[in-house]
Amino acid sequence: MIAHVALVFALYALLGVRRKEAVTNGSVKISQFRENLNEPAESLFARNALSNQFELPVLFHIGCLALYATAGAGTLALVLAWVFVLSRYVHSFIHVTSNRIRYRQPAFTLGFIVVFVMWVLLAIHLLGA
Repeated sequence: MIAHVALVFALYALLGVRRKEAVTNGSVKISQFRENLNEPAESLFARNALSNQFELPVLFHIGCLALYATAGAGTLALVLAWVFVLSRYVHSFIHVTSNRIRYRQPAFTLGFIVVFVMWVLLAIHLLGA
């Protein structure tokens, strides 16, 4: 979970840098960010990558905490958690660089499947408890 949070902070930093560059090079005015209705092209991919960290990853964090709280966080859960986090790093890297759906989609799908399996693992653990 900490590794994923580190990714979120890195994406916030990247978004800040890209927005500052957009203002500095004159392609946008800083006032444009007041309502943020039209993200400049220079920072759009970073903003979207950051937004993605508050969708599926929410289920990841809740699942991790639930597994931990119920003593279900064994080796399999740990491996799944690392696979998920690595898939988010890959997904984010693709998102803020080429943003090619062809490459981004498999990374997202892997993370989706992993979170689903983590929740199945939690359900099985709770049913056996």
